[in-house]
Amino acid sequence: MAPLVPPAARALAAAAAAGLIGWIAFGRGDRVPLLGWIGVAFHEFGHVATTWAPEMAMFLAGSVAQVLIPLLIALYFGVRRDLAAAGLCLAWAGTAAQDASVYIADAPHQALPLLGGGQHDWAYILGPEGFDAISRAAALAAAVRTAGLVLLLAGVVVCLVPAIRWVAARTAPDAVRPGPPAG
Repeated sequence: MAPLVPPAARALAAAAAAGLIGWIAFGRGDRVPLLGWIGVAFHEFGHVATTWAPEMAMFLAGSVAQVLIPLLIALYFGVRRDLAAAGLCLAWAGTAAQDASVYIADAPHQALPLLGGGQHDWAYILGPEGFDAISRAAALAAAVRTAGLVLLLAGVVVCLVPAIRWVAARTAPDAVRPGPPAG
């Protein structure tokens, strides 16, 4: 049974969607609608899943889960060879890293509203109770943002692989195309 959407068209649509969420997150500096809030849920899940762990691990687990879960979903689709979905999830992980970088950069100021109030994760992690490196919040945020941008760009490229393969298969000379042996 033929797919409903040709693989090249699906790949181009996924790359366009990845570009769009990248523009929202990195270009406009906004949280991506829906995906950003799912990321917040993953962030909170990271805390809940590690309540048994040392406090530092529990504080770190929020931002780690926010980025790691989309990466694991990307890995799932990659193993299934669904590159359009894998690439889109990589891009999502990139936007999640951008969200985390905003939170990290806010540690010295603690101006962002927190869900349910409570302790600012990164103020704790980088503060005197943690690594006592609050002055490095901006540098760490920039590094996480850069990693997010790399994930986003990698996601766009992965999305485009099926389209590139499709074009290459149709433009290759007949002598190079794989086929049954002459005989």
